Parts: sequence; C-alpha cells; structure tokens
Amino acid sequence: MTVTNDVNVTTAPRRRWSPNNFTWAALSFAGGIGLWWLATVGGLSELPSPWAVLTRMIELALDGQLWEDTFASLRRVMIGFVLGSVIAVPTGFLMGWYRVARAVIDPWVQFFRVIPPLAIIPLAIVTMGIDETPKIFVIFLAAFLSAVVSTYQGVVSVDKTYINAARVLGANDRVIFTQVIIPASTPFILVGFRIGLGSAWATVVAAELIAAQSGLGFRMQQAQLYYDLPTIFVSLVAIGILGLIMDRIVVWAEEWLTHWQERV
Repeated sequence: MTVTNDVNVTTAPRRRWSPNNFTWAALSFAGGIGLWWLATVGGLSELPSPWAVLTRMIELALDGQLWEDTFASLRRVMIGFVLGSVIAVPTGFLMGWYRVARAVIDPWVQFFRVIPPLAIIPLAIVTMGIDETPKIFVIFLAAFLSAVVSTYQGVVSVDKTYINAARVLGANDRVIFTQVIIPASTPFILVGFRIGLGSAWATVVAAELIAAQSGLGFRMQQAQLYYDLPTIFVSLVAIGILGLIMDRIVVWAEEWLTHWQERV
C-alpha cells in the first residue's frame, strides 16, 4: 500500500544577494581612500595625496629600497614572533595544567607583562648591542607575553564537565590533555597569536626607530629628518598591508582548526 503525503511542502524563500566580507572590505577601503583624497584636495590637511604616496611607493619599489626595508622588518617580526609563540604555547599549557608551574611562572609573566616592550629596548641595546639580537628579543618578548597569557586562559577556561565526562569514560590524563584541553584551548591560542602579531609590528617599528640601518621604521625616521611625508606614508601603508595579510592568515587558520565550534 502506498502512503501519500497531502501536506504541501513549500520551498524556502531564496536568499537575497548580499555582498560578502571581501566586498564590504573593498568598499570600506575605497571609502577611506576617498575621504583621504577629499581632505587633501579641500585643503583640510597637510597630508600627501593618495596619488603622491602611490607614486613614491612605485619609485621606492623600482629602486629596490622598499623591498629591502620590507624584508628586513618582516624577517625580524617573523623570527621574534615564531620564537615567542613556540615557547609561549607549552609554557601556557604548563601554567594551566600544573599548579606548581603556575605558581612559579605566573608572577614573572605578570611582572614583565605590565612593562611595555618599548621600555626594554634601551636596556636590550645596551646589554646586547645594536645588531639584530636586541630587536628580535623585544619582538620575542611582546609575542611571548600575548600568547602565553591566552594559552593559559584557554586551559583554565575549559569546561570541567568535558574533563569529568572523559574521566568517566576511562580517559587518562594524556588523552584528556590531547583530546580535550588542546582542542578547547586552540581558539584562545590563536587569539593570542593575533594580538602578538600586532605587538610584534609595533615593537619592531619602535626598535628600528632607535637603532637600525634598515627596515620600515628606520626609513620613516630618515624621511622625518627631511620632512618627506610620502615616504613616511609608504612605510605606514606597507606595515598595515603586511600586518593585515598576516592577521588574515591566522584567522583562516583559526577557521580551519576550529571548524567544530559554533559561530554566530
């Protein structure tokens, strides 16, 4: 016998087209450039026009100076950020998992966390010289402090219900740590990476302003002496673009690693 369903099934209404995030970002960028251009054309600001900055950027790129400075700053940021993050993650796990480690490490982390890395630059230069070591060290410190606090917070924020349920099912500490603690802490760790990237770029620019022979911060300092505003803006734009690209990479990694997490 065949059973028929007399209930009318209505199809869901079609979604209206809506711009994606990339479109909104492009519109926001274009709007910002437009306001900048209007401010310079209307005489409301002494800032260089977008066209002047673009022209100067092309000149520096063709001359090779822009690529040299960009590579120098990017190299310092990547070395300091990677070293800081690699050491911060296991340190944060130790602090969150073992009370003794937390009692020993946490006071030092909080002590250095309230000291701006910029304040350590003069001491680092005096004790380590004026080569790459002090610059990378202060970047390492900025990235480490951001990542270690986020990792620790991620461990202690894990819902105890998940841990108790795993123990009831017979899981030992190793399984709980690898299958519960690490996945639940991943979003916190990646947020710490994003904050650490911003701190790393701010720190490297400050370090290059004090003692460097290359880099985007060094180029801004040199341009300041000659009141070369377009060159200053070129360095600022380069830093902003590099920081945005690196931040998007971390965001994509977060979406890939935490696809199981409910999102709004």
